[in-house]
This record gives sequence, C-alpha cells and structure tokens, in this order.
Amino acid sequence: MPEGLDNLKHIVVLMMENRSFDHMLGYLKAQDPRIDGVDGTQTNPDPNGTQAPVQPLAAPQGQLDPDPGHHFEDVDIQLFYGSQTNPRQVTMGGFVQAYYQVKLKNVEKARQLMYCFSPDKLPVLATLARKYAVFNAWFSSLPGPTIPNRVFAHFGTSFGKVDNSLFYINAKYHTIYERMVDAGRTAKIYYFDDSSSTIALAFLLLKQPKLFGTFDDFLHDCKSGKLPDYSFVEPNYKDHEVEDGMAEESDQHPDGNVHVGEGFIKAVYQAIRSNQQLWESSALLIVYDEHGGIYDHVPPPACTPDEFPPDPVFGFKFDRLGVRVPAVLVSPWIPEGTVVLSDRVFDHASIPASVTKKFIGAFDNRSPREKSADTFLDLLSLGAPRKEPDVLQGVSNPHAAAFFPDAAARLAGAAAARNVPGTLVGDIQAVADIHAAAPAVARSQHFRPLPMDSLASR
Repeated sequence: MPEGLDNLKHIVVLMMENRSFDHMLGYLKAQDPRIDGVDGTQTNPDPNGTQAPVQPLAAPQGQLDPDPGHHFEDVDIQLFYGSQTNPRQVTMGGFVQAYYQVKLKNVEKARQLMYCFSPDKLPVLATLARKYAVFNAWFSSLPGPTIPNRVFAHFGTSFGKVDNSLFYINAKYHTIYERMVDAGRTAKIYYFDDSSSTIALAFLLLKQPKLFGTFDDFLHDCKSGKLPDYSFVEPNYKDHEVEDGMAEESDQHPDGNVHVGEGFIKAVYQAIRSNQQLWESSALLIVYDEHGGIYDHVPPPACTPDEFPPDPVFGFKFDRLGVRVPAVLVSPWIPEGTVVLSDRVFDHASIPASVTKKFIGAFDNRSPREKSADTFLDLLSLGAPRKEPDVLQGVSNPHAAAFFPDAAARLAGAAAARNVPGTLVGDIQAVADIHAAAPAVARSQHFRPLPMDSLASR
C-alpha cells in the first residue's frame, strides 16, 4: 500500500453549490494545457442567432439573478438544444437559450451565462487546484438539481429520483455514515449552524442524531485532533443574523457572493492545515453538487445505469451523468500540479465508493452506480508528505474587500473569544473568513438540524 494511503486516517468532503467547472476553473487552461478548460473559442447561440463566447468576465455577485435553471427540464435544453438527430446528440449549445427562455427575456443578460472567472478572481480555489489535484472529469451524478445529486454523495444513488424530494426514509441502501457506524468507524455531517441547517440529511436525525455537528464543532474537532474518519462539511446556505452581526451565505449558490464562499473554503482547509498531525493524515475533497445551469463545454458521458425504474415524469434512465463540476483534492501526499485527466470519470457516487474502499473494505449492499464509480485514493501517491509552508498563506481575495469593510475587527474579535487557531485569523483581509469564526451554537443544540425554509431554487 502506498505510504500516503497507509497514513490516510481522515477523509473530509466540502460540497459547495451550483457552479460548473468551466465557470470556476476553466481559465486555468492557460496555465496548464492539460486542464480541460476554455480559451475563448467556446460559444453558445443567443436567441438572435449570434454566438456568445466564453469570456473571463464573471463577477462575484449580480450577474446570475435570477438563478439559472438547473432542474431536469432546464438541463435538457442546455444539453440538447439544436440537435437534429434521432436519437438526440448532446450539443452543450443551449445554456444561453435556456436562461433566456425559462428565466428572463433579456438577450444581453442571458449572454452573461457564458462568463467565467479568471484564476486571479478565485485565488483560494485556483491555488488549491494548482498546488494539489484538479479533476478534468468530475460530473454531477444526474442532469438535475441539488437534492438528488447530494443524495448520490450520501447513498451512492438517488433511488430513481431527479427532483428535490426529501423522502429517503427506509431507503433500500444505507447512507455512507450509517455504513461507517455499522463497521465500527466514525463519521459526521457538519452543518453550518441551526439557522442554515443541513440539506437532504435531516431524516437521519431520527436514527442517528450523533452523526451531526455544527461548523463550530468541526473547527474544534480539527484543533483537538478528534475529527472522525469521514466528515462531510456543509456551508452556510442562507444569510441570517448571528450574535455579532450577519452570517452571509457561503455556499456560492447563485446569486450569492462567490468570494464569501472562497473564504469558507479557505477556513475549512486551514482548520485541517493548522494541525500538522491531522494535515498529514487527511485528504480534503472540495466539490460542487451540480452546475447550477451555468455553461460547461464537456458533454456528460454515459454511465452504468442505476437499478431503479426510469423517472416516471421524464423517463430518465440514469444512464448518463450530469454536467461537469469543479473538484479539487487536497493532501500533502499528492504531487503538486496533479491533473486527473479525462480518461478517468468521477461523479458523486465516487465519494461513498472511496470512503467505503478505504475504511470498510468489501461491501456488497450498495448501488450498481456506486460499485462502478472510480475512486480517488490512488492520488495520494507520494512516498512522504510534502514539507512546505501553507500554500494559502498570504493568499487573500482583494476583489472582496468592499463587501465587509469591518471584517478584520469582526474576525479578530470573534476568533479571540472562541480561541480559533491562529492560522484561521492570519489573513484578515480575506473578507469571507469571518465565517470561520461564526458564533458557537449552544452545546445542547448541536444535534438539531432543521429543515430548509425553501428548496425551490436548489
């Protein structure tokens, strides 16, 4: 067994929301041609028949309001628009059209769906992608919205559902968290706080309340070395008041501020990085649940069909994946500049597949999709952990400075009150890092995830 895999004691997954690969990381292609990104030649036709090219003009907030469509019927237009064949062929040509037809009748606004971020606008995510491993071919598990895609990450299947249904009680297969407990291992879902709660997993409260903790618990467990074998971290899904002001949405769901999400990603990374023993025994996967209706140029591939009957509304057979999403794997056991090439295809079923392979071993009672999913454990291929300074030390997001002009004082005060590790406080100019110091929830409330107020836009 490779040294990195032998020393791997903790897998942490941070799942963000609703952004495509090209939108977030596509312009890294200019830095490394192995990355299957964009170069400005990719286009979509607008309603006037004029080609709208990709451009590095994405803004952190304000361009994607209303929220682009990403339910099954929206994604169907995005993937197949303009196909004249029978059966239809994926064109990836309908993103602008779908936004125009379904969400707004404004051609210039619809063309902005092709805007992508240049790496300097997302220094946290881009730096981690270049310093560790970035996946060319990590796809959402189905061409649809948040809930069924996240359910694939938890169960390895969505049980034939393509909508935002929350009813997964008494499902055929157990979640990866239940499997871990049954195998004598440890696992936990860390949601941000009671006001933000958890998506798609509240039903587990009935059976396994101790599987839940808050983001404050995550910080504490990282610092104390008590992180479980497997951790799933959820960002803040909505703006809400906290004791020292306002906690801003950090999930990067349109039209939330992407730079706030950058700060949250950094906080999760540095919570692990600040404990050297934990850092050298962990792998952090940063991934997005689905593309959010935003352009990507790579056609989703076919996949192993799931065992459940086709969706009764759309007839979807679960035999192809959804749109490609950003995915970055971080560990000191990964060679710098790793690009996982497109001949290896991953989706969210790869998450429980990897966790099962590492911590449980042979396990048959799971879906065909999960059994056939590729795993990422082999990427920890170095013979010794990299000995280097924190790659995000001094990396901030200067483009976000205007959003919270008092961020430094708020972060420093909250961090001092809660004794947050110093590395979480160091970059006080990264405005969204205030989320790393969100006020603690009372200990008696830690295992009380609440249902989301609304899933209409997810």
